[in-house]
Amino acid sequence: MLATALTVSSLAMADEQHWSYEGDDGPTHWGGLCNSGKNQSPVDLRDAVSAKLAPLSFKYQSLAQDVFNNGHTVQVTYAPGSELTVDSHRYQLKQFHFHAPSEDLLNGKRFPLEAHFVHADEDGNLAVVAVFVEEGAANAALEKLGKDLPVRAGDKHDLVVKVAAAELMPKTRDYYRFSGSLTTPPCSEGVNWLVLKHPITASEEQIEHLHAAMGHDNARPVQPLNARIIVK
Repeated sequence: MLATALTVSSLAMADEQHWSYEGDDGPTHWGGLCNSGKNQSPVDLRDAVSAKLAPLSFKYQSLAQDVFNNGHTVQVTYAPGSELTVDSHRYQLKQFHFHAPSEDLLNGKRFPLEAHFVHADEDGNLAVVAVFVEEGAANAALEKLGKDLPVRAGDKHDLVVKVAAAELMPKTRDYYRFSGSLTTPPCSEGVNWLVLKHPITASEEQIEHLHAAMGHDNARPVQPLNARIIVK
């Protein structure tokens, strides 16, 4: 319980620190592990090595509590009860948030939007499931969120409609896996990254609405792989 609490606190540190995506407070000036780390995220997913990865098991419930604009992204907080299992290891869904454009690349391709589902196990270890979003048919979950998106930094809205996180995932859930970091300060490493191969769609209007709510691009530049291997 203590480790999980510390993990949640370390995630909150990113909201409290003064940093941005441009200018004198931009990514090249974040400092610490953000500059010195060797296992940083995001990455360009290319030259992945084939492996027999265990299927991801999602047991998500419609337990979204609120949507929060922290000045860097729009984040949906989840109550306990939604679970991800990876290699028989269980993680609880804490929140999901968005980056526009996508932070990770797929063979050099950047998507207009990427969703990150942040999970923590009982010891505070993090697993992030990333989902690419491409322009196409409207998404039901984003349609529900669209009615409640806070457009000013610091604003938080309780969700009056049930938002199912599973609605923001493709039906086919093959994935890429690598060891990385938080993509925002303090850029802590040791994060288990699981990037789904297949994108979901959202309408042009939905993508623009989310981007407008965040007020700016919020994608950290791609980081070098160094000695890491991406498996699929």
